[in-house]
Amino acid sequence: MKNVIVLEDLHKIYKESEIEVKAVNGVDLKIQEGEFVAIVGPSGSGKSTLLNMIGGLDEPSSGNVYVDGMSISGMKESELTDFRMKYIGFVFQSYNLLPVLTAKENAEFVMKLQGKSQKECDLRVDSLLKEVGLEERINARPSKLSGGQQQRVAVVRALASKPKFILADEPTANLDSVSTETLLDIMENLNKEENMTFVFSTHDKRVVNKARRIITIEDGKVISDVYK
Repeated sequence: MKNVIVLEDLHKIYKESEIEVKAVNGVDLKIQEGEFVAIVGPSGSGKSTLLNMIGGLDEPSSGNVYVDGMSISGMKESELTDFRMKYIGFVFQSYNLLPVLTAKENAEFVMKLQGKSQKECDLRVDSLLKEVGLEERINARPSKLSGGQQQRVAVVRALASKPKFILADEPTANLDSVSTETLLDIMENLNKEENMTFVFSTHDKRVVNKARRIITIEDGKVISDVYK
């Protein structure tokens, strides 16, 4: 198996007034294609910052990020945008749905940007929305959906375009136990069937239980890395 995410001596320092905060402090990490990884640690440990740097949403203070053999640390914003659209599916705790679009239109948004036909969108998105129990809500806009329903739409959007990587920041934070199990089962199936690589930042024991590798971070450093 090849290493598809490689982090080399990665640092991220934020300045608050005159104080430097080391959000990520010298992380070296390799993640192989097809892994199902949970990054865990207390609030403020650097989990989300690490995920954002892997996805090119945040720039390292120093160190290197390689994704699928490409160094993303020095990419221009236009190159990063193209890279994210082609390779990465994001699931954010805050959903980030477009309020003027329906559930289905939000879910197929990235596929449309990639130039996929409506037929391809229908086949993929309708199937996924049905799997997460939203087939009756496909025409509802986000304001008419509960928080859990919006999160399910956001997960479908991330999965629909068949990205190589899914970066999920607390993806189950707003979900009940049934929705969580359903989504984790879908993700696990896609991981096995389509060899998608999943990296979660999470506090949720249900996600940790599904993960096959658990990376623990404290004070911006990896303190343990365990394979099940």
